[in-house]
Amino acid sequence: MPSVVSAPTAPQLRSPARLLAAGIPLAVIAGLTLPLQARINGELGHRLQDSLLAGLFSFGGAALIMAAATLVLPSGRAAFVKLLSTTRQRTIPWYFHGAGIIGAYFIFAQTSFVAGVGIAIYTVAVVTGQTISGLAVDRLGLGPGGKRAITGLRVLAVLLTVGAVFWAVSPRLSGESEPITMLVPLALVALGGILMPFQHAVNGRIAAQVRSPIPGTLINYLIGSLALALIWILKLAVAGGLPTLPAELWLYTGGALGCINLVLSALLIRHIGVLLTALGMIAGQLIGALLMDWLLPVAGSAIYPQTIFGTLLTLAAIIIAALPGLALRRFWQR
Repeated sequence: MPSVVSAPTAPQLRSPARLLAAGIPLAVIAGLTLPLQARINGELGHRLQDSLLAGLFSFGGAALIMAAATLVLPSGRAAFVKLLSTTRQRTIPWYFHGAGIIGAYFIFAQTSFVAGVGIAIYTVAVVTGQTISGLAVDRLGLGPGGKRAITGLRVLAVLLTVGAVFWAVSPRLSGESEPITMLVPLALVALGGILMPFQHAVNGRIAAQVRSPIPGTLINYLIGSLALALIWILKLAVAGGLPTLPAELWLYTGGALGCINLVLSALLIRHIGVLLTALGMIAGQLIGALLMDWLLPVAGSAIYPQTIFGTLLTLAAIIIAALPGLALRRFWQR
């Protein structure tokens, strides 16, 4: 039976200064796209009165964009051919291409449970799942950068991140449902956060193998779109009723933002690891949410001091996670 080739060894940015100057800001930028995507998809779901269909439009639009990039760019076509070849040779396991189902499940959990558990508790549950899972995925070496040890600093960064996000959303916790009454929805939401680093790690492995994030991202969105389409068809068969599509084109741009996020994460995981990529994206989400509330406020939007300080604490957690343990020991010795 053919063995799966281990993840290629990638050059790692060992200097904290280089980490902060290159990879982490890009991870923050990737995270910035998520609140805007959520606002666009949320508005589309409101107009359609169908959040699941809005998610399907987002995934389907992203699949079309990545298909166009694959056809137009010579590097995209070459990488797609290489992806097919390596899959046939089992250098890339066939089940890697099912990672798009994770993205579909994440959208499904978001559209199904966020209204019930509340956006604040939802955010804390997802971030908790993402950070703990990112630590484990790095330790298992599932990403293309290989294994990364669980150090005291990285554990501290995870705890700080979860605490910072809880602090940032604390003003919105009043009026939310009691957590004891929604253990199952919370578990399903946290599962989406836990699974996301696995999807990013697989995408990073594929991107490193074919030297392009384009074909893997395309397969992700195709598989995810198919899964969401099947769920929506089942829902339509049960509930019935076709919605009227709004005419504003900007409502269908959520997929483009998703492409930016997934492509950047596939590139960054190879160099800075799953955990740092996840932490950077979480910081980007908080910063993006602040900017949205400031520049594009909607009913109920407000900027709280806790949100600002919680965001700053998240950035501090990223720096702590990026520090090598040896540098910290030398600092204390001095």
